Amino acid sequence: MNSQLKDIQNQSDKRGIDIQKVGVNGVEVPLIIERKNAQSQIVSAKARLSVTLPHNYRGTHMSRFIEILSDYSRRNLLGVDIKGLLYDVQKKLESKSAHVKFEFKYFINKKAPVSEMEFPVGYDCSFQGDLTGDDYKFILGVKVPVTTLCPCSKEISKYSAHNQRTMIKLKVSYGENDIIWIEDLVEMAERCGSSRIYSILKRCDEKYVTERAYENPKFVEDVLRDLICQIKNNEKITYYEAEVEAQESIHNHNAWAWQSENKLIGDKENERTI
Repeated sequence: MNSQLKDIQNQSDKRGIDIQKVGVNGVEVPLIIERKNAQSQIVSAKARLSVTLPHNYRGTHMSRFIEILSDYSRRNLLGVDIKGLLYDVQKKLESKSAHVKFEFKYFINKKAPVSEMEFPVGYDCSFQGDLTGDDYKFILGVKVPVTTLCPCSKEISKYSAHNQRTMIKLKVSYGENDIIWIEDLVEMAERCGSSRIYSILKRCDEKYVTERAYENPKFVEDVLRDLICQIKNNEKITYYEAEVEAQESIHNHNAWAWQSENKLIGDKENERTI
């Protein structure tokens, strides 16, 4: 039956334009995440799969992306063998390059600093894989909220200082034989704020975190530089993109800082964004 249906996607195109990435986005899939020192966590993820499309083809076969995800989902391999997934995409869609990104909420149990009451904190995370020929790159991303307190406000104010909810966004790449845990990246980012953020705080905890922030004021520049110092001391990380944005409480704009670097060659890619 299908052999009798016209394959419109394989029609030729005369406009002479290669498409760098084309595919499916927002595909909801269950993802198995390996945790540090704990059992794996199953999360709800949204996937984006794409390939390059040569100028002579009108379209790609969208259903084939879903077929590949379905096959991996049945075998419980999603999130484990991203490189193998991309090789299958390359083969099935006859493309030189294949790309995938999974975005998901990852939960880490966190104790309040004084009462030690525990409740999970959710972090927005991502797995990204890119495969061109046999050249493979994996990128792990996390978004970590912290509290920052303005050093300038503390210095000039008689009674107090204004603080912000600050988002740290970090993406790192590392070798295939290395492992960097989500928990370690979250910890790395949280160390850079004026204070950490928790899901549950009793009065003794609230006293601790507000005083901790007051004693540890940070500009976004301070947060970014502290983060980069930790990254430079991590020999596994080969490439990073770091972004810090403070949601200002007394301004109608945010404070923002960004930097990236390929540690293998030492270049800073100031034109790229996360």
